[in-house]
Amino acid sequence: MSKIRWASLPLLLLLSITIALQAEDKNDPDNVDTLATPLELKLDITKTKLLSRILKDTLETYHYRHIKINDDISEKGFEEFFKKIDYGKQFLLKSDVTGLSKHRTKLDDEMQTGDLALLKESVKIINQRVLQADNYRKEFFKNDFDFSQKEILEIDPKKRDFAKSETELKEHWRKLFKQATLSRIFSMIEEEREAEETLKKNTPAKDKKKSSTPPEKPLSMPEKIAKARESISNKYRKVFQRILTERDDDKLELFFNSVTSVIDPHTTYMPPQRKEDFDIDISGSLEGIGAVLQEDGAYIKVVSIVPGGAAWREKELEVNDIILTVSQGTEEPVDLEDMRVDDAVRYIRGKKGTEVRLNIKKADGTRKMISIIRDVVQIAASFAKSSVLQIKGQNIKVGHINVPKFYRDFGHADSRNCTDDVRKELEKLKKQKVSGVILDLRNNGGGALEDAKQMAGLFIKEGPIVQVRNYANSIETLTDTDPAVVYDGPLIVLVNRFSASASEIVAAALQDYGRAIVLGGEFTHGKGTVQALLNLDQGPLMSMLNSSLGSLKVTIQKFYRITGVSTQYKGVTPDIIIPDPFGYGENREQDLDYSLPWDEVAGLHYTPWIKQKYNLGELNKKSQERVAKNFKFQQIIKSIDYLKQKSEDTTVSLNLEELQKEDKENKAMIEKLKYDDPNKNLLVTNYEESVSPSEQIKKAEEKQWKEDLKKRNEEWVDGLQKDPILEESLYIIQDMLKQNSTTQSNSLPMDTLAFNILYGRR
Repeated sequence: MSKIRWASLPLLLLLSITIALQAEDKNDPDNVDTLATPLELKLDITKTKLLSRILKDTLETYHYRHIKINDDISEKGFEEFFKKIDYGKQFLLKSDVTGLSKHRTKLDDEMQTGDLALLKESVKIINQRVLQADNYRKEFFKNDFDFSQKEILEIDPKKRDFAKSETELKEHWRKLFKQATLSRIFSMIEEEREAEETLKKNTPAKDKKKSSTPPEKPLSMPEKIAKARESISNKYRKVFQRILTERDDDKLELFFNSVTSVIDPHTTYMPPQRKEDFDIDISGSLEGIGAVLQEDGAYIKVVSIVPGGAAWREKELEVNDIILTVSQGTEEPVDLEDMRVDDAVRYIRGKKGTEVRLNIKKADGTRKMISIIRDVVQIAASFAKSSVLQIKGQNIKVGHINVPKFYRDFGHADSRNCTDDVRKELEKLKKQKVSGVILDLRNNGGGALEDAKQMAGLFIKEGPIVQVRNYANSIETLTDTDPAVVYDGPLIVLVNRFSASASEIVAAALQDYGRAIVLGGEFTHGKGTVQALLNLDQGPLMSMLNSSLGSLKVTIQKFYRITGVSTQYKGVTPDIIIPDPFGYGENREQDLDYSLPWDEVAGLHYTPWIKQKYNLGELNKKSQERVAKNFKFQQIIKSIDYLKQKSEDTTVSLNLEELQKEDKENKAMIEKLKYDDPNKNLLVTNYEESVSPSEQIKKAEEKQWKEDLKKRNEEWVDGLQKDPILEESLYIIQDMLKQNSTTQSNSLPMDTLAFNILYGRR
């Protein structure tokens, strides 16, 4: 097969953090307690063979490691496969895995031929084990669990092997069902407590005396147990049904990513539907109706409406509506009952200007057919946003710009991107005559490489920003060539453990130039690799197929600071280190299996920024003194210690009395460690949200838009006022202003090495 060549590759820097969210099922109206027949894996041989060979060829040609997919990769992929197909070791027996070991060194051969024998055999066994687990469910939920028995459940799969016998596996399921039921009981207790507190809070004292309707009586413990058993039994039945009816594309994705993930953790195969989600994530926008949906038992429920979107403008679809069917224009409706929410979403999304018809059931039980014309929906939480911060009683104003990701729509050149948005926010803040700016890159997992380069360039005259090296050791320097500086005042860059990739490029470049003080926990995430997104449908053999193959996100480069040091694995060390609320757990690049190693290349010549000069030692000392006296920071430190201690214990008690005692102790500790009161000294003004009403919003809708905007702003401001790190940032900027001895912008450039030695830069 000839090597595939790709005309142009959009470069991305991304941190993909997968979080498994398992929603609680509501009362499922489907009373049938029997699973449907498992769907047999029916792979399109032509498509599977073509996809397998294209992926293998592409990985061997373009990946940074320039690695061959051979028996060694196959063995590692084999181990990874079982982590993905049965991570919790809840279905397969040890003998099942042993029996499948004949494929251990054959994954590379299977990819070459397209005959994915390991996947086929594993799916067949898993389906049998799922049916077996469902029989356990029916047996165990017929009777009450003995919550007085003292026993524990190990919840960390790394500390358990696959069960050696069906008896051992059945016992594990008994404990799993029991633990889930206990968890649901405690959730019900918490829900009752919260409902009671909400009622007290929202009912004035005078109305409490007048009310003739007694509050709803809490369920007794036996009633809670019975309700929890029913809820958890229904939940697991649906989980098992999902596994049995999983799409073939999802199974292919699992198999291929077992191989890609052992090459490096950021190389990923994406089937077509996953690519669509990826595009939405990187661009911050989609084409659809603008409604957030979730599964509610067997139905699809509306949980929120996106302000400014098509559904918001039409005003017919409301929160808590159930969507029964969906149809495209005049086509026949599709029934959404028992459908996965991601499948339902794909029927509802569609091109701007097209019609979608929804048959909905209102909260009062009435039904209605509504029509919505799809439009572009902008996800406000994805975009840069600025505020003005002040310390009470002081005239110094500081701008705060939150950048949640480095977004860019590669498919539409005229669409918004994070660099242009940050530029606009800086101009707005300059009009407010701020004395300093905080660029907040906390929890920013990356995005477009181009925007990392351009955004750093907003703060310096011109010069190199980052170096990138490919598998052939060819090094390219990405340079800011624009001499214009949008903002030249005091600058702090906020980072944490989840600041990755593009965030680390910007933080590192501004740190190396001496342009900004980087403030955060001990280090950033440590992802120093570049990915390209390859459309697998561009190959010359695609005429053989009528369907899409999807895309491959492949690591093609590593990036290096202008000093030559890599951020890969080690991350960026802030100039001033403060307690990080996320400073615990294995959540960095170095904790990922098969992450690429740290290394370095030759540094570059660059002209350091000398308009502001700071004594880092003095700034650090003053900050540490404040942190030591700050109640919230001390609470963060105690919280980190507590969470580290809790994370080391991976067993849970299955005894109700012991759990009640632990729950009481945990709640007392959480209450003791709380630090969510607003900062008394911090004033926040949110002048304008970056997502403004579109031209399509009519005058009659402006009032509703403003009300929604006000609510979102209040929530945003409330979050900022509770953030001790922002308050400390303001104090540091005050210190920077006091010690800053400015020089003329045309001062002679300082030698890079001398600058680094003098100012303590790394």
